[in-house]
Amino acid sequence: MKAYIIYENEDWMPPLRSALDAADVPYEEWFVDDGHFDVTGTPPEGIFLNRMSASSHTRGHGPAVEHTRQLIAWLERHGRRVVNGSHAFELEISKVQQHAALEQAGLRTPATRAVAGGPEALLAAAQDVPTPFVTKHNRGREGARRAALPHPRGV
Repeated sequence: MKAYIIYENEDWMPPLRSALDAADVPYEEWFVDDGHFDVTGTPPEGIFLNRMSASSHTRGHGPAVEHTRQLIAWLERHGRRVVNGSHAFELEISKVQQHAALEQAGLRTPATRAVAGGPEALLAAAQDVPTPFVTKHNRGREGARRAALPHPRGV
């Protein structure tokens, strides 16, 4: 069975290539930064490994996440096996869904707010959050977009 590797970060590929080659697994790489696919067509038979990262935009691959979402939906609609498929991928790119999964598993979570907007929205949401607190962006890559904001209560 052929493996199809969906990815956008070349740095992650050498160890995977080596392992697939050593195991004599036939594979094809699908570099997903931009591009197209025929939604009326049928995807090839095989197993698909999604290696897409929520932080792809920090490497200049802005359209990659949304394109991968649609690609995975197409593959799954045709019954293809996708490792790290739609459920796993949506969980990776959504802190709200991660929070819900943790709570559903019975794990305690800190005070959490979902915020859209700039610093003003963040400050408004933080009014009743105990200090200290941490901000985490859905697609921030190790805090790449962290904002140094004063605490709304001056703490």
